[in-house]
Amino acid sequence: MSSAGCPRCAAPRVEALDCPRCGVIYAKAEAHALATVVEAPSWSGEADDEALELRVRILAIPIALASAALLVWTGPGHFLVRTFASMWVHEIGHAIAAWLCGYPAFPGPWFMPVADARSPIVAVLLAGAVAYAVFRFWKTERRALAAAAAGLLALQLGCTLLASTAARQFIVFAGDGGCLVLGTLLMATMYAPAESAVRRGWLRWGFLVIGAVSFADAFAQWWGARSDCDLIPFGRNEGAGLSDPSVLTELFGWTTGALVRRYVVLGCVCLATLAAAYVWGLWRSAAAVRDN
Repeated sequence: MSSAGCPRCAAPRVEALDCPRCGVIYAKAEAHALATVVEAPSWSGEADDEALELRVRILAIPIALASAALLVWTGPGHFLVRTFASMWVHEIGHAIAAWLCGYPAFPGPWFMPVADARSPIVAVLLAGAVAYAVFRFWKTERRALAAAAAGLLALQLGCTLLASTAARQFIVFAGDGGCLVLGTLLMATMYAPAESAVRRGWLRWGFLVIGAVSFADAFAQWWGARSDCDLIPFGRNEGAGLSDPSVLTELFGWTTGALVRRYVVLGCVCLATLAAAYVWGLWRSAAAVRDN
């Protein structure tokens, strides 16, 4: 009789192939026990993906915004942010506002040429493109995107009907306003569906960085301007005429207080919207983890 016990029931081991108590074959039980000990943890597929996505959604946007704020508050960092990110988003904001109002425009570095008069061709082409997007999203059952595109179509109609003076003010305001709104939308791509190209192709990480630094650049300036008007870039831009704040105050009669207040309110609305998306994204990810 051997002193070793049965691998399954721990009964005293006998000189036989199997245990007289539980009937297990000793050799097979020992092989199974050894495999259990040495087997490495396996990837559990979708459950692990959802757990990782939950951690990403907890950390990504807060870290991106905090890092962007630190960059904006330093001289070299602010220069890099302004040159390679927020300046482009600023000009694209001008351009999108111009297109929505029916004006031909082309965003360039530090300056955006815009036509003096509306173009029916621009209005019709943009409306057609957005309407087609509504149709495609609805047909592929992406209801949220279809609703967003429909809202954009309604916004274009409203902007096209604006008087030319109001449209010009909107276009000028949409520079830093674009940094706030577009920056928020770019950060919100962190919540893109798993099957989307934005998430599968890692584009959302680039969008997150660009959106965070663009938002932080504009919001820090106008938030600080509440107590320090010297932060407002009044004056002339080299080769481009009056700066946006100077155009709004000198040509359109906005007061400095109204100018600052409108940008700050827009920034706070964008932050509140992003916070709601953050909570919703965490709730969705936590639910997916529980389901798996």
